[in-house]
Amino acid sequence: MKLAHLILAHTMHNQLARLIKRLHHPDADIYIHVDKKTDIAQFNDLQLTVPVFFITTRVSVDWGNYNMIEATLNSFEEITSKNTSYTHINLLSSQDYPLKNASQIQNFLFDNLGKTFMRSYAIPEEWDEPLGRLTRYNFGDYKFPGKHLLQNLANRILPDRKTPAGLKMYGRSQWFTITPQCALYVINYLKNNPSVRLFFKHTWACDELVFQTILLNSPLKDSIVNDHLRYIKFKRGDSRPKTLTMTDASDLTASGKLYARKFDSTIDYEILDYLDSLAI
Repeated sequence: MKLAHLILAHTMHNQLARLIKRLHHPDADIYIHVDKKTDIAQFNDLQLTVPVFFITTRVSVDWGNYNMIEATLNSFEEITSKNTSYTHINLLSSQDYPLKNASQIQNFLFDNLGKTFMRSYAIPEEWDEPLGRLTRYNFGDYKFPGKHLLQNLANRILPDRKTPAGLKMYGRSQWFTITPQCALYVINYLKNNPSVRLFFKHTWACDELVFQTILLNSPLKDSIVNDHLRYIKFKRGDSRPKTLTMTDASDLTASGKLYARKFDSTIDYEILDYLDSLAI
């Protein structure tokens, strides 16, 4: 049995090097998707200390747009095509960091075979914020002049969008730990249901919705555990998570989670040193 870590990266080279060193384990493979806008050559030296695999089908990623889903799906498809039996694929960003050591992470996931760990809320019963995203058009993925003017016009004159395929909507965090079976189900579902794919392509911040919605409407729904195994802290009203520092140290250690986000070593490197000192 092996675990696959998939890291979505575009900057933070030094922090990424530190992250992969902490994730390294004989029973884990580390894959990195480097944003297509970024020169991948600057990451080549990461292979000098810890074996890593770079995703070959790269995507230019923009926050809040469907291309984040494309990058994730392309990476999942490449990972699952390998002649390796992975129990889970663990999705991380380069600003994530483990709260446990690699062996503790391996043991937990190997003890939970067949389970996908993903935070999810029913929409709108438990989470009503995305309602506007689901009814309005987002053209952020397109690359033509005037797309925002067209988007505004579409949202003024067209009727509200309707959820396709009778799907009950779910969502929350885009960061999760998924089984290959669940990853392949989502890949194949979107290939076979172009109307659903198009709906999500026109949905802002769909990365918080796609996987939860498809899997919780699927025969695999009972394999989904409503816990993404991550400590993430938001300040009230903020759409992006708080950068964690030494002031969060006690909360991090008390969380019981496997990972946390987000960190920035240029703001506070001591918190990473502190977490390293605990992961023995």
